[in-house]
Amino acid sequence: MSGLKAAIQQVTPFVQNCSVIWCEKTSRAAVVDPGGEIDLIKKTIEKYQVEPEKILLTHGHLDHAGGAADLADDLALPVEGPHEEDRFLLEGLEQQGRQYGLPGVRNVLPGRWLADGDTVSVGDLTLDVLHCPGHTPGHVVFVHAPSRLIIAGDVLFKGSIGRTDFPRGDHETLLRSIREKLWPLGQDYTFLPGHGPMSTIGEERQSNPFVRDGA
Repeated sequence: MSGLKAAIQQVTPFVQNCSVIWCEKTSRAAVVDPGGEIDLIKKTIEKYQVEPEKILLTHGHLDHAGGAADLADDLALPVEGPHEEDRFLLEGLEQQGRQYGLPGVRNVLPGRWLADGDTVSVGDLTLDVLHCPGHTPGHVVFVHAPSRLIIAGDVLFKGSIGRTDFPRGDHETLLRSIREKLWPLGQDYTFLPGHGPMSTIGEERQSNPFVRDGA
């Protein structure tokens, strides 16, 4: 028994996988990447009768962080993550919202920036933080080793990888993050991406055209 439970709520026109993760023992929860539509997120929290204690951000793009300020205010939650290299994105969320025709988006800054090797707690659970730049310079992923679960944001997808054509994205850096940070975790790890279906490290090492072994 790993003690971690998770529910996925897709939000925004970008169909982003916002997740509510919680400690089965304490029912304490974290909301990971509340990109918007916070009413839907709050309904998910109510459905599973968990008590949110924080917001976790993998990176600073609009579809992952656009609802963080409102959710933090509504539920009086602290924000943790991402790495400080994404400060410029979080300080530009309002501009990102205008660019994509999504009014009402607010800038947000975390109370705690995260770095490689840090840990975050959710109830009695501990998740490891890996800094995985490339999609954005400050992207982090969250790893719960007992569950063999990675919350990967936009680093890796089933059959694909994160885009690198945004400001300060870098393709080679992203490939290095995947191969040096995610592959060593083990082929039996399942990952929850920021968009689309879940997959495993083993499956992607075998079939992902961008990062499969020997590619």
